[in-house]
Amino acid sequence: MNHEAIRIIRDEHAGLAAVLRSLLAMLKDGPQDAPLRYFDVMRAMLFYIDEYPERLHHPKESDLLFPRLARARPDLLPLVERLEGDHLRGEARVRELQHLLLAWELNGESRRAAFAERATEYAHFYLEHMKAEEQFLLPAAEAALTDEEWGELDAAFGQNHDPLAGGDSAALDRLFTRIVRSAPSPIGLGPALGRTAAGEGRPA
Repeated sequence: MNHEAIRIIRDEHAGLAAVLRSLLAMLKDGPQDAPLRYFDVMRAMLFYIDEYPERLHHPKESDLLFPRLARARPDLLPLVERLEGDHLRGEARVRELQHLLLAWELNGESRRAAFAERATEYAHFYLEHMKAEEQFLLPAAEAALTDEEWGELDAAFGQNHDPLAGGDSAALDRLFTRIVRSAPSPIGLGPALGRTAAGEGRPA
């Protein structure tokens, strides 16, 4: 069966995974000779993670999908509780990353390691979280929930669609465009960070 809610969840996971892997790639390369653009793109990526998965994607899973699955499959309650715990901790972890990135940008290389460690941990944690949802939770929900429940879920998930997964919100589209245009090649369409753009230099 093809359920719109499952398609949206998988599409939004793919968009978030792309952002997380891009963040890790940029973290590995570092600012090089384009720190202004580097930190601008990193802030945009963290803002996306904070604003859309945390505020739109997770609530739909936590408030709509998880309770239905827990009722239909009580044996999966430990998995549902673990994934819900991930959601509850996610916003605080992203806010910590935003703070650590600002500390690195303003205070210099002495603060780089703290951000790198936390960002790497978060990216791997979140990729594993999505993998568990797709491998275990979604197949179980597809088998256990009724057509009526899927109709409700399909309608609810369709109301807030992530632009990185094909949504049509103008504000979200602008954020996506900003990330893609500014991120260095081959992550995005921007010039490599090793080449200093005109008028750009290291912040004072």
